[in-house]
Amino acid sequence: MTCRLPERASELGGQEGAPALGSFDPWRHRFARLTASATFVLIFVGGLVTSTGSSLSVPDWPLSYGQFFPPMVGGVLYEHGHRMVAGTVALLTAGLAAWTYRAEQRGWVRWLAGAALVCVVLQAVLGGVTVLLRLPTAVSVSHAALAQAFFCLVVALALVTGRSWLSEEFSVVTDARLQGLCAATTAAVYAQLMLGAIMRHTGAGLAIPDFPLAYGRLVPPIASFPVGIHFAHRVGALVVAALTVSTAAHVLRRHRQERGLMRPAMLLGAFVAIQISLGATIIWTRKAVLPTTSHVAIGAAILATSLVITLRSLRARRPIEASGREAPPLRASG
Repeated sequence: MTCRLPERASELGGQEGAPALGSFDPWRHRFARLTASATFVLIFVGGLVTSTGSSLSVPDWPLSYGQFFPPMVGGVLYEHGHRMVAGTVALLTAGLAAWTYRAEQRGWVRWLAGAALVCVVLQAVLGGVTVLLRLPTAVSVSHAALAQAFFCLVVALALVTGRSWLSEEFSVVTDARLQGLCAATTAAVYAQLMLGAIMRHTGAGLAIPDFPLAYGRLVPPIASFPVGIHFAHRVGALVVAALTVSTAAHVLRRHRQERGLMRPAMLLGAFVAIQISLGATIIWTRKAVLPTTSHVAIGAAILATSLVITLRSLRARRPIEASGREAPPLRASG
């Protein structure tokens, strides 16, 4: 059953100019969450392809050895499996975009769904070009970059179609410092993922063979591009960790009672701690498959969590009436 919420503050007796809330459709929200979850699985499987060195196990595209479903042996299992998951995500995204276009009243959400559909099509093309051109670094890194951008889009769709986003209170007074911290954290995480993609696709994962030091020093001699990009990735990890701690501390200090901010802030801190541990494990195990693949997946989880807290910090909460009192919460009616 769809819950319909008023679109204008004037319909609620509130202030004119407040943001339109749209309507809550539980099934469309669940479908958006399914699409986001499938995309996370796709990122994990894509990391598994590179971690196992299976990127060119299937040398043709869009078919695999001229077949729709080749024998799933050796690296073909990972590479063709990746293509099958990607196809599933593409179908889910197309369905979500069509559903959103027909049912969604907020124009910007329809544009968001359209952008997700365009991204998944471009991602498929980049994946094919990567294979046909035999893994050129620029195309491979672009493929990784677009994957994370697409993941952000479907996570955002899952968030803004949720009941909490549509029925939460909003405020004309915002926390500009929190917004800046969250936005900076999300940007830093995305940049860090791009450094990781460059490092992964240039074979620089073990360019610095020790951890926590680098060639026994705090700052290693930057004698080559692999060493330079690897060290930049380590510095980026420190930047992300510092921003995460700052964001979590600010939320604890100023927004302790708001679960919509507290939960992702604490989760973000936990993910970053796990990610640093995985990074160390990759060095110590000489790029073992499981920690290397998990490092890629947890990186995407950090980006998604950071994006969620950023969007929630940017959304206004608790309208203030002309009398100076807070207006009552907006409630969805069945």
